[in-house]
Amino acid sequence: MGSYPSDPPPLQMTDRANFVRMQDSTQQDWMLIGGEFMHFARGLPQRVVQHLQLLQGDYGGFPVDRYTHSLQTATLALDDGRDEEYVVCALLHDIGDTLGSFNHPDVAAAILQPFVSEANHWMVQHHGIFQGHYFFHHIGLDRDMREQFRGHEHFEHTAHFCEKYDNPAFDPKGRTLPIEHFMPMLERVLSTPRRSVYKSVLKPQQTA
Repeated sequence: MGSYPSDPPPLQMTDRANFVRMQDSTQQDWMLIGGEFMHFARGLPQRVVQHLQLLQGDYGGFPVDRYTHSLQTATLALDDGRDEEYVVCALLHDIGDTLGSFNHPDVAAAILQPFVSEANHWMVQHHGIFQGHYFFHHIGLDRDMREQFRGHEHFEHTAHFCEKYDNPAFDPKGRTLPIEHFMPMLERVLSTPRRSVYKSVLKPQQTA
């Protein structure tokens, strides 16, 4: 697995804060740390892609590997005219498979929460149960488990995502755009946090 070509160079720390306990830190320390954080934050899209690429070759018995499924889900959403934020959610919806084997939607939702709408965040966080409508009955679970959320304002939004994009994205011959096609929109979406306790101290161009 190679790195995406635009990976930023590793940080070369020429100075560091001197505190041992955070309670003893100074404003000068945090100006230094804040400057390093701004550089680190710019590399988030590349780090996310590197983690997504861990799914390459991971079939888990499925017709396509999990990386292809992710790209194909995003391709279906893009081809259907969905906006960049939605397509990025489609691309990353299963990124948690490597570390969140039993709760993968929560991992993806945590990554996306600062950058996406409440509707799209809820969709990603709950897509596992909604996707279960198409297979839970084969493994002894209730395929209608999603009905507990019937009436929720984002129910149809999430059901539509699973029906139109997540559910059919296991086609070895299906149109699947490469990650390079999605990288510009991923960079744009992950550069503009909407919801974060740190939003008020970020530079204006990062919170536009």
